[in-house]
Amino acid sequence: MRPGPAARPARAPLAVAFCAALLMLPPGLCAGERRRLACSTCRGIVDRFNQGLADTAKKNFGGGNTAWEEKTLSKYESSEIRLVEIIENLCDSSNFECNNMVEEHEEHIEKWWFKLKKKYPDLFKWFCIETIEVCCPAGTYGPDCLACRGGSERPCHGNGHCDGDGTRGGDGSCSCNKEYTGAFCLDCSDGYYSTLRNETHSICTACHAACKTCTGSSNKDCQDCKEGWIKNKEAACVDLDECAASPCKDHQYCLNTDGSFSCKACDASCIGCTGEGSDKCKTCASGYTKEDERCTDIDECNLPEKACMKENQDCVNTSGSYKCVCSEGFEDKQGTCLQTVKPGDEVESETTGSSPIGHDDL
Repeated sequence: MRPGPAARPARAPLAVAFCAALLMLPPGLCAGERRRLACSTCRGIVDRFNQGLADTAKKNFGGGNTAWEEKTLSKYESSEIRLVEIIENLCDSSNFECNNMVEEHEEHIEKWWFKLKKKYPDLFKWFCIETIEVCCPAGTYGPDCLACRGGSERPCHGNGHCDGDGTRGGDGSCSCNKEYTGAFCLDCSDGYYSTLRNETHSICTACHAACKTCTGSSNKDCQDCKEGWIKNKEAACVDLDECAASPCKDHQYCLNTDGSFSCKACDASCIGCTGEGSDKCKTCASGYTKEDERCTDIDECNLPEKACMKENQDCVNTSGSYKCVCSEGFEDKQGTCLQTVKPGDEVESETTGSSPIGHDDL
């Protein structure tokens, strides 16, 4: 007796949920997307089935009486028990599409298992392509499994992807790799040139970095230069020096690169600069002075004229400036450095009866 729906009652509500989910799909997705989804689901079922075959190949056998094991294993190999174990693990519980397909076509799987697997060892081809007809052979597409553009042997001439390849969906059109263009992916895209071209094959190779379009590999083979490049007297595309036009702001310097440029910030010691570093300053910024062709920091704390004028203050030098801080043992109180009062000093003051009030005030 073969397993029937009663052996797997959990699938019935899943089928209902799957149908409801399909009704919620946008109308435009119903035809093509359902076909693609059905093929993907069927392929997944076959992959899990093959994995199940591998997982159960030596189940419960592992030493001992070899003759007895071989006889028993032979019975188990094509048994209903093994089939049930494999089928029960074909789908995750939340995968509505998978569970629905298995439930709908379980009799086909059983028929293949018990009667046809020796004659048709490729389960994917027999089940997904020929029996329930949700997939197509590689290189074909659509309801009738028509050959992709460029032929089923080399769809899109091997230079792109055929829409719907291997499924009952798609329109067979080519999405070309970046080097190729055209309906059959035989033409070269901008930035590439042809090194081989016949009725069935096309090879496109990258142009020189300077070329937008080209006929060969060097910058002299450019038909048009890319932006940031310009043709010289020899008709070769060479880098355009954008920095010659001073495109950057006053606090930046221009760095020319192949086909482009970038604006970089001047060193903090500079007001205007011609390049990177303190030795490229046009003028030194405030707090810096020119020494050995470099703008170096002025140590205001070591100048003859005292920088910090308030009592109990120390001078701390910083890059391009300085700051005044209270000396050790003092803290800032509303702009004045007062001696820090320790908690122990306060207790001692209260114990001795000391008071900020003078004797004459008593």
